[in-house]
Amino acid sequence: MSDFYDDLETRDPEVREADLFGRLSGFLANARQKAPAWGRHLAEIDPGAVGSRADMAAIPVFRKERLLDLQSEAPPFGGLTTTAAGDLSRLFMSPGPIYDPEGRGRDWWGIGRTLFAAGVRPGDIIHNTFSYHLTPAGHMFESGAHALGCAVIPAGTGNTEMQLQAIAHFRPRGYAGTPDYLKILLDKAAEAGADVSSIARGLVGGAALPASLRQELKDRGVSVSETYGTADLGLVAYQSGEEPGMIVNENLIVEIVRPGSDEPVADGEVGEVVVTRFNDDYPLIRFATGDMSAVLAGPSPCGRTNMRIKGWMGRADQRTKIRGMFVDPKQVNELLSRHREVGKARLVVGRENEQDVMHLIVECAEGGEGLADSLADSLREVTKLRGTVEIVAPGALPNDGKVIADERPIS
Repeated sequence: MSDFYDDLETRDPEVREADLFGRLSGFLANARQKAPAWGRHLAEIDPGAVGSRADMAAIPVFRKERLLDLQSEAPPFGGLTTTAAGDLSRLFMSPGPIYDPEGRGRDWWGIGRTLFAAGVRPGDIIHNTFSYHLTPAGHMFESGAHALGCAVIPAGTGNTEMQLQAIAHFRPRGYAGTPDYLKILLDKAAEAGADVSSIARGLVGGAALPASLRQELKDRGVSVSETYGTADLGLVAYQSGEEPGMIVNENLIVEIVRPGSDEPVADGEVGEVVVTRFNDDYPLIRFATGDMSAVLAGPSPCGRTNMRIKGWMGRADQRTKIRGMFVDPKQVNELLSRHREVGKARLVVGRENEQDVMHLIVECAEGGEGLADSLADSLREVTKLRGTVEIVAPGALPNDGKVIADERPIS
C-alpha cells in the first residue's frame, strides 16, 4: 500500500497552486450568485480578477463571529449555503450557538486524510470518542473512517466503564478523540484491570497536547498524531505521524493574516489562520478561524508537499477551546448577568494532571454564604464544563480587559 492517502499529497507545489487558483474564480462566482450573504460580501469583487494569493488580499476577511448575527437574521445558515437545508445530510448546533451543515457524499469533511497520516489503515477498527450529540465532531471522524474503509465504535463522550468493555471486546487499533480523554481511558483501564492494549494509534484534537502528555501516551503504547479542524471547515491541517508541524489539507487555500486585518503576514510570522474551502454546499471564503499559527518553512520530511503550519499557537480573540468545547467571553458575561453582586471576572484556563482545568476568579465586596457554589453551578450551566471559583476583593484583577486568560503551555 502507498504511504500516501492519494496522489494529491505529493503534487509539485506549483501544480497545486495553479489548480487551486484556476478553480477560484468560478468558485467565487458561484458563491456570489447562489448564496445571498456571499453575494453581499463579494459585491465589490470581480471573481475573474482573483488569480493569486496577492489578489486575495482584496477580498475582505470573513470573521467567524459574524455567523452568530447572520444566522439569527436569516436562519438556518445566514444565507451562506448554496444547498437547501432539506437537501443536506445533517444539521448541527455548536456552542454559541453556531449552526453547521453537513452535505452528502463521501468524507464531506475530509477527515480520511488525517486518519491515514496517523497510521490508520483500511480494515482497522476505530474507537471514536468525539461527541455525536448535536455537534459535528463525532460524525466528522466517523465519515472519514468509513471513507478509509474502517469500522467505527461510536463511543461518544462519557460512560467510561462501558467504553472499556467495548474496547476489550472489539479490540480497536485506533482511537479518535481528545488527548485528555485518551489518558482517562488508559488510567481507568489500569485501575480496573481492563485490557485496552489493542489501541496503538491515536488521532487527537480539540484540546492541547503538551509534549509531556504525548510522551506519556507513547510510553503506554499509543502513538498519537494531532489534527486541526473546525466545525465550519472540517479538516484544515494534520500531523504526519509525530513529525513537527501540520500539513495543510488538500482543497484549501490557507493564509496567515495579521489579526483584525485582511493583510497576510510574512512566512514565519505569527498571525491568524484564514481559510478558503472549496465546498459547493457551504463555501467559506477567507474565513478567519480566530486561531493563531505561522507558516513552517520547507516541505514535510514524510514526502507530502503541501504548505505546513506550526500548529495551534493560541487565539487571536479570547474565545478558547477547553476540553473540546469553545468558551466565549460572551458566556462569562452571561454568567455575570446572573450574579449582579459580582463585579469583574476572569476565567483562567490551565493544565493539571495532563487535563484542561478552568478557574473562575470574580471580584466581590461581600461574598456571602454559598456564592462560590452558586457561581460554580452557573459556570457549569453556561459553559457545559466544570470549574473552580475564587472570590477576590474589588480591584484585585488586572485592568487589562482580559476576560479569558489561557495559561496552558503551548507545545
